[in-house]
Amino acid sequence: MAGGAPDADAPHIPVLLTPLLAAAAPISGVWVDGTLGAGSYARGLLQAGADQVVGLDHDPLAISMAAEWGATLGDRLKVHQINFADMDEVVADVDGVVLDLGVSSMQLDLAERGFSFLRDGPLDMRMAQEGPTAADIVNSAEEGELADILFRYGEERASRRIARAILRARAEAPIETTARLAEIVASCLPRPKPGQAHSATRSFQALRIAVNDEFAALAQGLLAAERVLKPGGVLAVVSFHSIEDRMVKRFFQMRSGGGGRANRYAPEVAEDAPRFTQKTRKGIGPDADELARNPRSRSARLRMGQRTEAPTGPLDRAALGMPDIRGHRR
Repeated sequence: MAGGAPDADAPHIPVLLTPLLAAAAPISGVWVDGTLGAGSYARGLLQAGADQVVGLDHDPLAISMAAEWGATLGDRLKVHQINFADMDEVVADVDGVVLDLGVSSMQLDLAERGFSFLRDGPLDMRMAQEGPTAADIVNSAEEGELADILFRYGEERASRRIARAILRARAEAPIETTARLAEIVASCLPRPKPGQAHSATRSFQALRIAVNDEFAALAQGLLAAERVLKPGGVLAVVSFHSIEDRMVKRFFQMRSGGGGRANRYAPEVAEDAPRFTQKTRKGIGPDADELARNPRSRSARLRMGQRTEAPTGPLDRAALGMPDIRGHRR
């Protein structure tokens, strides 16, 4: 899609919705869709029996779209423009929280949002459409900080080579478009073989995470979900990135009394009382039918936990394995 708003009636395929609803059944009460996007999870929850869904998104486009597709739902849908990390500012005592991490197809489809290397547009990547852009980072960060962002957030092994190429390119002219950045990154890497991801995939992912401070938001959001869930409430998280999945896995391990380690040499973290019981001991991935319907689901993992009556408490972010880039601070 070259520009404009996505069609609110266009099909949006929610990832791992069927196993999520099955594991959380019976669905009832008030649920939070912390990453509202085009509303696929919210609608799925309502159809499955939720009395009300509170949709949260810091992207104003998602909020404006919800006014259209949710117009007939009345009080069954409430919407707030807010990051899910701050959900306890608007909800309390809910029966479930769903988080679908990463970037949505509606954001990727808009060239002017600057998320996709497949569509030339301004190098933006801001989900909330405010604050520093990806272009600001690319054109101002030092070489070491750029390399750290690409490696720690995107797991890009050629991070230092790409960072040096970015500095050379921006010395000639500012890097302001997705196409130019994708070309710079691709010039540093071998041409991908058929079926392999685009060369710029990891670099664009890393910059998007840095622009939106996504790992910090995830850590804050998991703890916020713990605070707003009533005993017996369900937290379901769908991730597409190995670092995010690791953070979610360790969160549930730590909060269910199983401890958790940032690495094998770190001491286990003791729990006073389990705050969750794990509903999925292993991450749930897509089955063959879902993969055939939606190839985007290939890297998705679903993890779920059920809230106990234990009071909430502080969270050791380092034990979650959240990457720390000291030069990058929001």
